Amino acid sequence: MFASVLSAVILGMEVYPVQVEADISSGLPSFTMVGFPSAQVKEAQDRVRTALRNNEILLPPKRITVNFAPADIKKEGAGFDMPVAAAVLAAAGIINPDFLRGTMLAGELSLNGEIHSVQGILPMVIKAREEKCRFCMVPAGNLQEALLVPDIKVIGVSNLKEMIRYLREPDTYRHQEILPESRPAENMPDLRDIRGQKSLRRAVEIAVSGFHNLLMIGPPGAGKTMTAKRIPGIMPLLSYGESLELTKIYSIAGLLSEKDPLIRSRPFRSPHHTSTAAALAGGGRNPKPGEITLAHRGVLFLDEMPEFSRRSLEILRQPLEDRVIRISRVNGSFVFPADFMLCAAMNPCPCGYYPDMDKCRCTSVQITGYLNKISQPLLDRLDLCAEAEQVDFSEMSSREWGESSADVRKRVEKAQEIQKDRYRSEKIQFNGELKGEQIERFCRLDSGGQAFLQAAFEHMAFSPRAYHRILKVARTIADMDGTSEIRKDHVGEAVSYRAFDKKYWT
Repeated sequence: MFASVLSAVILGMEVYPVQVEADISSGLPSFTMVGFPSAQVKEAQDRVRTALRNNEILLPPKRITVNFAPADIKKEGAGFDMPVAAAVLAAAGIINPDFLRGTMLAGELSLNGEIHSVQGILPMVIKAREEKCRFCMVPAGNLQEALLVPDIKVIGVSNLKEMIRYLREPDTYRHQEILPESRPAENMPDLRDIRGQKSLRRAVEIAVSGFHNLLMIGPPGAGKTMTAKRIPGIMPLLSYGESLELTKIYSIAGLLSEKDPLIRSRPFRSPHHTSTAAALAGGGRNPKPGEITLAHRGVLFLDEMPEFSRRSLEILRQPLEDRVIRISRVNGSFVFPADFMLCAAMNPCPCGYYPDMDKCRCTSVQITGYLNKISQPLLDRLDLCAEAEQVDFSEMSSREWGESSADVRKRVEKAQEIQKDRYRSEKIQFNGELKGEQIERFCRLDSGGQAFLQAAFEHMAFSPRAYHRILKVARTIADMDGTSEIRKDHVGEAVSYRAFDKKYWT
């Protein structure tokens, strides 16, 4: 008898439906799997056979053939155990093959018949809804994640017997509904904890308002890392659509909580400086999201930036421009989202105190070698370069608190609303995303600003990319002031954030 059921395989960020077909025919007893299964998928035959036997379900001593269609896509992962078991049971006549029509199954079987959770359930359920399936059956551990997708019935099962029961009578299944909401994470670090550093706080607010990339330079202990950790707190709260988008990424990466899988706050990823290029970009035979993709819609923080390998840093150049990262393998090309804000922190020299020659112990050769670990093309992609100054005793001992993250967030939201309204028909949202002709159209300067920028460009020898970055930052500063035109003072402040890299790198 022949039977089939729908499942899915994830390649990169894409979900491809897979029809799991089973046929039981006369012949020598065997269990054969075809259709380009990986070695991990082939192990399903032993898990399925043993799980059925331990649940007192005996398969007929005949030839069993399982096919995964289409055969040109490699099938990987343990999520095919459950659909293989269902298809074989239907082919053996233990359950009616009609019960499997219009259903999608995914889950891993243990030898005693328990069903364990797998990665990537959320995008699979989204694909099941697109395929207009009647219902989707998933492991009970993935149920809360699967219920995030509206307009499709989802059944969570914890063992083989429950799977058979609800395949026969899906209408008898009941689950507790969850109401998704968007709320900030609890105990998020607050910007009011930062003492002093008014210029650095201003640079951070500009960077977040326009979704610009930021580099912080200063001596050790000045508060660079402390400031960076508070950036997500001044970003606007995630919409439900953005939360679902992030949850899909983290589902594929296997980083979701079973109890509360919805990502509710903006990511803050801070990889160690020993991280490889593959860890940042994503990799593997079937590429998984790396730190760059996990920081999507949030912040990628590189602490001690020069300590990262040159290869790891240079891999950032393409996603910073395109907002996506492309990974090519022999079996295909994969595209991962990478719309993140890069925030980097570094000391100006190995000891950290240059240009204070009373404290700095480094030679000029050591300083040059340390700074040259960061290439000029990568520096040009950083919109703002801000200096973190050493905080004095009076500022540290002051009882006055600075502005809270909530107060700064209100101004950020106001500036971002101006940008979203301006770029409604441009398929972008923020000034940091402007390119080419859009910069010329939306970043027009008044006569004073034009003259000032021309003088700065000729005197400081900016690259064309740096010139465009200055215009985009000036546009953000003007939006924060609530003015439609970019004035000389806006340009002057934007240029000042490019002067620090000239100060150190020359």
